[in-house]
Amino acid sequence: MPAEPLPAAPPGAEHLHFVTGRLAERALRRAVAPLAEEQGFAYSIDVLPITVAALMTPAWIAKRIMAPAQADRVVVPGYCHGDLGAIESAAGVPVTRGPRDLRRLGELFGGKHQAEPAGYGRHDIQIIAEVNHCPRLSLDEITTRAERLKADGADVVDIGCDPGGVWGGVADAVRAVKDLGVRASVDSLNPQEIAPAVAAGAELVLSVNSTNRDAAPDWGCEVIAIPDDPKSLAGLDATVDQLAKAGVPLRIDPILEPIGFGFAESLCRYRDVSRRYPDAEMMMGIGNLTEMTEVDSAGVNALLLAFCQEVGVRSVLTTQVIPWAQSAVRECDLARRLVYHAVAEATPPKHLGGELVMLRDRADTEPTPADLSELAASIRDHNYRLAVAGGELHLLGPQMHLHSKDPFLICQGLLDRAGEPGGRQLDASHAFYLGYELAKAATARTLGKQYEQDEPLDWGFLTEAEESHFLKKKRRTMPPAIEPADNESGASD
Repeated sequence: MPAEPLPAAPPGAEHLHFVTGRLAERALRRAVAPLAEEQGFAYSIDVLPITVAALMTPAWIAKRIMAPAQADRVVVPGYCHGDLGAIESAAGVPVTRGPRDLRRLGELFGGKHQAEPAGYGRHDIQIIAEVNHCPRLSLDEITTRAERLKADGADVVDIGCDPGGVWGGVADAVRAVKDLGVRASVDSLNPQEIAPAVAAGAELVLSVNSTNRDAAPDWGCEVIAIPDDPKSLAGLDATVDQLAKAGVPLRIDPILEPIGFGFAESLCRYRDVSRRYPDAEMMMGIGNLTEMTEVDSAGVNALLLAFCQEVGVRSVLTTQVIPWAQSAVRECDLARRLVYHAVAEATPPKHLGGELVMLRDRADTEPTPADLSELAASIRDHNYRLAVAGGELHLLGPQMHLHSKDPFLICQGLLDRAGEPGGRQLDASHAFYLGYELAKAATARTLGKQYEQDEPLDWGFLTEAEESHFLKKKRRTMPPAIEPADNESGASD
């Protein structure tokens, strides 16, 4: 079909030429129109003779594209894999690959799903990540955990010692961590452990109070000053004063208490200490909260780092031992960038990539009943489309629309209709595929997440890419020189 020119934009505006298939035409028009008005670009839409745009290849598009002379850029579907050079040669203008999901087309124009503004990513909070109970671990176990912590974003790896004894292997552990190119600290109150750790290269001691402050000048490194009694801050002033007079560099940690043990008051103490010592560096042991609170840790870490950013606490100590906090370091690395941007730019920390939105989703963009009706009416092939809408799973095929909250009922309905119009027998491969996709759809329905067939569910920074095996198979078997009239059917499964 010839490309249809649409309403003009302001003079000099960029003209975008969108390429799609018949099935996605209406959805594309609905998505492009408001974007063109908002962003001020002109556009045209080229509906090529294929049902499912995902089956297009660059070579196939190049033979059929009809870009108008005024076009400045061509936008092809996100599923169009491969070298786009053939299309650029045919159209005579640059070609951009759009998103796979039309509802996210705004990403091409800096819309609300745009990941990061210019300069985003700066931060000034240091992450100290502890390897807990090191005396109980082998050297290989310590270095393996240290490597992961570094990869997740830790600036310093803390060698955690156990109270009640002297660990003879602390120096070896520090040297092994430093050999990885990782900065090291030691977590102990015992000078007999601290001294060899510092001699081996530990640059920070956690922690110092009245029990060991006399030895601190001999270590020649920075220390964390803590109170003898967190609730009253008893001993803190004396420790800070003694260390300062001895020229020992220090950070202050008033100690974060778990919920139920004075959490709110301990936050207030950080604010009060920052005012009492405005020039002192501070640290917060946020693992005291995340490890002791049975809740997903990402939101907790983000709020704690926001507090630190505003109060002036420039280092945090965390760990990732408990199952619900096993990605705590990566969460802190993302959160420190988010809160730095929010405070520096005086803007709410949202629409900045959404990597910490994991359990839920960033937007509610499920198809409407009208969308499902249009999709059902447009299906001409014998492949099934899946969707989640209105609290139910939907399976659509020619003359078929099954919907239920229960994926087993969807499958049973499909089997019951195998001999009816629009129905067909499923081979094992297709049955496995539908079962897998329905399981994803059921998870999305349960959590209120967006479901897109053949796409992974969005778990924020934990999302893992998925291959679209059925689409790849269909591409491999599509005739190389198929004529438009022969390409009415396509596959979406």
